[in-house]
Amino acid sequence: MHPRPSRRAALRTGGLLAASALLPPLSAEQAYAATSHTGAATPHTGTAAPHTGTAAAYTGAWRAVPGILARIRPPAFPRRTFRVTDYGAVGDGRTMNTAAFRAAVAACHRAGGGHVVVPEGRFLTGAIHLRGRVDLHVTAGATIAFSPDPRDFLPVVLTRWEGTEAYNYSPFIYAYGERDVAVTGRGTLDGQARLGPWESWYRDGGPQGADQKLLREMGSTGVPVARRVFGDGHHLRPKMVQFYRCRNVLVSGLTIVDPPMWTVHPVLSSNVTVRDVTVDSTLYNTDGCDPECCSDVLITGCRFNTNDDCVAVKSGRDEDGHRVNVPSRNIVVRDCRFSGRWGGMTVGSEMSGGVRDIFAEDCEINPSDFPGRYPVKYALYVKANKKRGGSIDGVHIRNFTGQSVERDIAFVTMDYNGGEDGTLPVSVRNIHLDRMEIDGAQTVLRLVGLETDRLRGVHLSRSTFTGIRAPDSIAHTDDLTFRRVFVNGQEVPRP
Repeated sequence: MHPRPSRRAALRTGGLLAASALLPPLSAEQAYAATSHTGAATPHTGTAAPHTGTAAAYTGAWRAVPGILARIRPPAFPRRTFRVTDYGAVGDGRTMNTAAFRAAVAACHRAGGGHVVVPEGRFLTGAIHLRGRVDLHVTAGATIAFSPDPRDFLPVVLTRWEGTEAYNYSPFIYAYGERDVAVTGRGTLDGQARLGPWESWYRDGGPQGADQKLLREMGSTGVPVARRVFGDGHHLRPKMVQFYRCRNVLVSGLTIVDPPMWTVHPVLSSNVTVRDVTVDSTLYNTDGCDPECCSDVLITGCRFNTNDDCVAVKSGRDEDGHRVNVPSRNIVVRDCRFSGRWGGMTVGSEMSGGVRDIFAEDCEINPSDFPGRYPVKYALYVKANKKRGGSIDGVHIRNFTGQSVERDIAFVTMDYNGGEDGTLPVSVRNIHLDRMEIDGAQTVLRLVGLETDRLRGVHLSRSTFTGIRAPDSIAHTDDLTFRRVFVNGQEVPRP
């Protein structure tokens, strides 16, 4: 049995306090950056293009959106900078800079907050642990390159792995229980996953499978979290960027490439903004952004080229998800471009804590000027089953455009992965698609309810679909409606 790791040890950082005058905080729309080799400071907004979609009227369920957005306020930071090169970092792509990042973050936090600035160069490092009131700012021309050696992501930290709590390798960028944390800038986070063992752990029946099974059994049988210790000697891949039990989170402006697993993963966090981020994650099982058990989240102006779901809302897995019992709710996704392998906008399958009030608008599927390695299989993908249990109530999609969907425009299943022999009650209801315009798919709808737990309330309106190759497939679904929906030039009759 592994001993329980010390959370204090896992999160401890050290370093020198930088003496710096406290200036007024910048607004949330600015990230203070030192972008030149001379150290001159210039502001950089890192702001996505403003939302200008046609879906401006907030009626019906959408009336909740202005209130959600009013609560989402990116954090502001004092106008102090802490250049990692002043703490010994060397941007030559070879020198290990873990200690320098740790020292710069610690100094920034102890001074009351500010910006840890990464200047031009390629900075190799292990895990970076952020603290409250710290913005890790990666300037244009800068790359944080993460070590391919798993040992550089030890000691283990408390994390969530596919919806089950455990101690595992640290996410590459990690914060636990902090307020006002950010990763911003026009630079790059490079997971370098192709250089490490991560993909081999997962691919072709690799050794991850045994640890995955063990962790799921631990979660289902109630093994205390302190005894679910993996990390060294095990094969559960870490996440790229994870904020765990944090408030006031911002991820903005970055390009993120080659993560070992899920890319941006806020967990049990609130007031989260993910803005103007490009994700290029084409290894196995590399979702783009996965808010899990989170509330008041805005994902806007992002581009996802993934080898799994682009945006996937989650809330814990099976019995462990019910133990934590925190839903994901009040999540807004807008102005994003989806070029991922599975779902564009996804809910589940880890949804045992419940999901409600999800709003996505003005997104594009398989854009011709942002081609992904794999086409999106489903514009909307909702996955649940009786092993997960729980409920999904209120998924609202409007003003999606796109082309060449590989399978179905919307696939909603309550029998994901064959049900996994589950017996818990599961509920999926209130799925709305409005003003959709997509050319090319196998079907418009594939709806899979259960005889014992029926899918309820799927509503399509004011939408046009062309190039549809097969009729809809509907099972155990109540209250399915169509209003002004055209498929291959023919209006779908109202039920």
